[in-house]
Amino acid sequence: MEAKQIRVLVTDPLSKEGVAILKNEGFEVEETGKLTPAELAGKVKGFDALVVRSGTRVNREAIAAADNLKVIGRAGVGLDNVDLESATAKGIIVMNSPEGNTISTAEHAFALILSMMRNIPEAHHSVREGRWEKKGFTGTELYRKVLGIIGFGRIGQRVAQYGRVFGMEVLIYDPFVSEEKALQAGVNLVDQEHLLKNADVITLHLPLSEETRDLIGARELALMKKGAFLVNCARGGLVNEPALIEALKSGHLKAAALDVFSEEPPADPAFRETPRLVLTPHLGASTEEAQVNVARDICRQIVDYFRKGIISNAANLPTISEKVLEYLRPYLNLCEKLGLFLAQTAPGRINEVKLEYYGDMASFDLSPLHHSFLKGLLSQMGAGVNYINAPVMAQERGIQFAEQKSTISQEFANLITATVSDSGSSISVSGTLFGKTEPRLVKIDGYRCEAVPEGYLLFCRNEDKPGIVGQIGTLLASRQINIAGMTLGRKERGGLAITILNVDEMVDEPLRERIRQIKEIKSVSLIKL
Repeated sequence: MEAKQIRVLVTDPLSKEGVAILKNEGFEVEETGKLTPAELAGKVKGFDALVVRSGTRVNREAIAAADNLKVIGRAGVGLDNVDLESATAKGIIVMNSPEGNTISTAEHAFALILSMMRNIPEAHHSVREGRWEKKGFTGTELYRKVLGIIGFGRIGQRVAQYGRVFGMEVLIYDPFVSEEKALQAGVNLVDQEHLLKNADVITLHLPLSEETRDLIGARELALMKKGAFLVNCARGGLVNEPALIEALKSGHLKAAALDVFSEEPPADPAFRETPRLVLTPHLGASTEEAQVNVARDICRQIVDYFRKGIISNAANLPTISEKVLEYLRPYLNLCEKLGLFLAQTAPGRINEVKLEYYGDMASFDLSPLHHSFLKGLLSQMGAGVNYINAPVMAQERGIQFAEQKSTISQEFANLITATVSDSGSSISVSGTLFGKTEPRLVKIDGYRCEAVPEGYLLFCRNEDKPGIVGQIGTLLASRQINIAGMTLGRKERGGLAITILNVDEMVDEPLRERIRQIKEIKSVSLIKL
């Protein structure tokens, strides 16, 4: 990307190993420690990237104040402290580093399970006070018990492995996991109610959203086995805490363990007063190894973005591998050109967009191409449109999007056809690559052509009669405008045709009007690509 020095603001404690990665790449790094939202809003101006952990809250006001920010990097998994919607609307990529603390969090979850099932905190406290009370701390074995895991991502999968090692039967609930995936992992995929009713130990490993807030409330707790155990070291808010405390006090649950809370630190004295409730202060990722891993990961991702254009673990943009990115990169450029072309030739207000992909490329996730096309299409509306916010801006304008994919080739090894429509008309353009990297426009509204989508294109619709290109060329020559390339297209002899000229300079409106005066010319557009 750009050669200027990249400025990075780090507002939460970050391991020196991560900071070193940024500095070794020549990035300017400023470390401030935790900032309030107001302090962040006053500080963030001029920075290209912002790195946070869970301490700094990046709210709407802070994002609005960012005049140059391109990336927000969260060292860790959760993004509850980042206003994702505001960042996306402003075109800022939001990345996290989910793999670095996977083992740490999974181990902590299991540490909590063992602690509450063997009464370790209470027994420890008793011995420290000089008592020796074995009878009161009789525990429960994990062997042959049923472990229920809600959320089967990286951490949930690791916890499942630990459960199986302890001889537990593992039930999982995750609407995004297939039966095949569950079978490969040696676990049983069930619905949430079945899991709640049959698990002896339930642990949560999923993000907090409007859909998952209070996922475990009074109703769900009542469905759980009497004497069951519950663990949450995922996100605060997944468990309705007053309902949990009531379930513990009533004896319906035998014990629970929390590492995360709706409010941190928790102010309600009931947390400290409720028996059989193991509490830790959000330590899931608090190991030396995890702190280093997440810092290294997010800093490498930021370097990759600015140096190579690679986007990893983005919460608001499709993530693709470096290998797939290299394959798709010339098509990203082509799709943006298709969008630019249609933005300047569409007859009216665009309300529908359709992208059709044909050939081997259709076997990939092509959502990045969708972003590129919309960026090109909407760029004529003014500054501020980029790959990240283009779909949001299209949605705000009421533009409907459709996609069609087929691995069956259509004349070319790979072909992309884009169509935009208003209430009464539409226009389509098809593009492909010549060789591996050279983009070409090969069809416009069904007219075959071979145009290079670069620089200025003079696009004419005309009758298919001799002499038209000569007349246009004469008018261009009168203004010392050179023709760099030309392509013609028709469906039938003597009917309507298209003429596309690559020209070295802009053809201004007075000259375009003179071209329109040619009898056989139906329309003239100047397209800048």
